[in-house]
Amino acid sequence: MQNDKQTLDLAQQRKGRLVLILMLTFFVVPLVVVMMMYQFNWMPHSESMGDLVRPARLLNSEPALQEANGQALPADFWKTRWSIVYVADDCQAACLAKLHDMRQLHASLYKDAPRAQRVLITRTQDIAAIKRDYPDLIVLNQPTEHFAPFTAQFKVAEEDVATSQRLYLVDPLGHFMMSYKSDMPLATVRKDVARLLRFSWAG
Repeated sequence: MQNDKQTLDLAQQRKGRLVLILMLTFFVVPLVVVMMMYQFNWMPHSESMGDLVRPARLLNSEPALQEANGQALPADFWKTRWSIVYVADDCQAACLAKLHDMRQLHASLYKDAPRAQRVLITRTQDIAAIKRDYPDLIVLNQPTEHFAPFTAQFKVAEEDVATSQRLYLVDPLGHFMMSYKSDMPLATVRKDVARLLRFSWAG
């Protein structure tokens, strides 16, 4: 009887160790690998068509822009999903066309669409029409004096962030890591983003 109990205890201990090893393998190890990639500025070779940011920039949310209704963003806003970001000083025709492209891009991700969010950062205050046409779009435009210092984090080369018409990609760890030029075909951007999500465990 005693031997049976000892055998059962040993089996339970082995099972517990196996569960712990599996947890480390599937959750801790990938996180460590990503952290090391950022620490040593290493990215695997890929055929990405976007402009990779080296090293990726961890977004500083202070001062934090707020949503149009003045509601403060959650502390983990940039760290829950992939963010497809567009910046426009004043959202006019070119901006509205890009918002349409962003919706098409997001919808084309199919089952991975819930892993991404669309974000417009703008000084535009009258956004009633924008929210009517794009109810799922997150619009950050308050307070206006925080627009320039926050969007400066997306600067690529010597371009003016507010007029470059680029799409910016932020990963679920809060790093600005990729951008796409304004003239890049939507199909190309879609293929690139879909590949990133397909091979990413985060978000």
